[in-house]
Amino acid sequence: MTKTKQLALCALMTALALALSYAERFLPLQLLIPLPGVKLGLANVVTLVALYLLKKRHALVILLLRCFLGAVFGGGISGLAMSLTGGLLALGVMVLSRKSKLFSIYGVSILGAACHNTGQILAAMVLMNSVYVAAYLPYLLLVALVTGSLTACACAGVLKILKNASISPS
Repeated sequence: MTKTKQLALCALMTALALALSYAERFLPLQLLIPLPGVKLGLANVVTLVALYLLKKRHALVILLLRCFLGAVFGGGISGLAMSLTGGLLALGVMVLSRKSKLFSIYGVSILGAACHNTGQILAAMVLMNSVYVAAYLPYLLLVALVTGSLTACACAGVLKILKNASISPS
């Protein structure tokens, strides 16, 4: 794949991740899961697809751009800190778990969701200067089982469609 195609694909995936992240703000998930701040993690579908379809560095660039642009368009500094901490921890663990061959796409995604929540709690502990925020983590980890599974399901579907359509980044 040429550098121009790589750049265009990364830009497209970044825009999609940003749009999904923004659109997710309008989903009333708290009606189903009454926990403040819980989101499906729709933008993480793009990160997971990038991890399976592109090089690791492309997935990292897409994640970083989504976090920074998300903060510019409404997340603020605390949102950036939480998004970056969770996203980088999640991506790191997903890269390692995918490399290990022990996990299916579902295991990789669930681990990513759990690490994303853990990273966000760590950032919240620093931002709020309180260890008591950690009491929220067990609830988020339970939710990560569901959101990670849904993200994996969506990613598997996208990858299958791309494979059936003979679309690949190369």
